Amino acid sequence: MLNKPFTILGKEIIAGKRTVIDLKVAKLHTRTTVNVPVIIEHSQNPGPVVLLLAGIHGDETNGVGIIREIIDLKMNKPKNGTIICIPVFNIFGYLIQTREFPDGRDLNRMFPGTQNGSLASQFAYQFSEKIAPFVDYVIDFHTGGGKRDNVAQIRCNKNDEKGLELAKIFNPPMIMYSNNIVKSLRETLHKMGKTVLLFEGGKSNELNPTIINEGVNGTRNVLIHLGLIDGEVLVRERPIIVKNSKWLRASDSGMFKVSIRNGSFVKKREVLGVIQDPFGEFKKKVLAPFDSYVFCINKAPIVNKGDALFHLKVEK
Repeated sequence: MLNKPFTILGKEIIAGKRTVIDLKVAKLHTRTTVNVPVIIEHSQNPGPVVLLLAGIHGDETNGVGIIREIIDLKMNKPKNGTIICIPVFNIFGYLIQTREFPDGRDLNRMFPGTQNGSLASQFAYQFSEKIAPFVDYVIDFHTGGGKRDNVAQIRCNKNDEKGLELAKIFNPPMIMYSNNIVKSLRETLHKMGKTVLLFEGGKSNELNPTIINEGVNGTRNVLIHLGLIDGEVLVRERPIIVKNSKWLRASDSGMFKVSIRNGSFVKKREVLGVIQDPFGEFKKKVLAPFDSYVFCINKAPIVNKGDALFHLKVEK
């Protein structure tokens, strides 16, 4: 049985063809139209619809790099089903490499959006109404905010059995239990009955080859598992499951020097880093409070007292 055409954003999507649609929401203050390209590969054979989405925060370029690599490798051309790619969702923030929308709002706190709300809310509404209903699975690519550097990981709700199963197929170094955040894209899609994987890797304003490789390989595993492309699921090792976590915060302000590698296992009282002043008069070691895996590090050169420095796995 051949795949049927369907209509999205007012355009008919024909089986066996590549279709690129521009999602038009608003114009810049110069009256220049800003388009968000939506790349659709609708195969001749029936199957699930998978959405690969990145750049919901404009400065999270690792996710953009992952989808770009997937397209370059032609992994987005399915044998069965449909693959939709949105490499840069928050095109406004991407243009000037900032996290927020032009109205200062975090797009990932505006879903499902409203038709006549703020610019970010209207944008979220367009996606929720005109794209989200057509998809079955979503992989949403993110990075750490600011100077926070994340180990490649999948975040999903501990009660989402289908999502957890797919996260293990993705096979990242770490899987973190994470509740859905109110008004986030993930919460909205979950309420719509979609299966969502949230990938976190690296930090803002970078293209990290290791993180991009993790994202591409994990996505390939998922697409193979769901039957969209041919191949064999590659499992390197069992992911570390982070059921509980704790931020280790700075006890003092100063210049911050990291002493460990991200993703490493540390022993209690091991030196994780040093906070020091620029005058050579003060130095304070940052010690591990317990045995743990480190899966996020603040790479800021200057920190203030109370700043989050290391995200640690907690065993209960």
